[in-house]
Amino acid sequence: MSLERQSATAGHWTEAQYRQLFQSSPARLLLVAEAAPPRPSHRQPGADAGPGLLGFLVAHHLAPEWEIENIVVAPAARRKGLGKRLLDILLAAAREKNSHSVFLEVRESNAGARTLYEKAAFEQTGRRPSYYTSPVEDAILYRRTLG
Repeated sequence: MSLERQSATAGHWTEAQYRQLFQSSPARLLLVAEAAPPRPSHRQPGADAGPGLLGFLVAHHLAPEWEIENIVVAPAARRKGLGKRLLDILLAAAREKNSHSVFLEVRESNAGARTLYEKAAFEQTGRRPSYYTSPVEDAILYRRTLG
């Protein structure tokens, strides 16, 4: 949740919603990207030895499709290909399940995410006026058909 809160354009869910994701439906995929912990010789005394969360993707399998429910990349890890790697792993998983397509909605102002999706061959399929709140904003719908 801490990582998600660092991204103004991410879907903001409550802790209960995150916990419920996997209790209510096993047809979800959670991809997590973590930084490798520093080698012992480079670790500062007293530094946290645990890996740092760099990003995640949550998707729901609604056979024969997948819906990307949330994708977040840490501000310091953006524009380094992490979002693309998460998306590529999801697309590979969708193909393995013989899925027909992957779809999502994104804030109209989220230019970085929209560019990522368009470069990954997602096509804009529609708009949901005033879908988001805080601030009120349209959602742009995207879909990628899998071959």
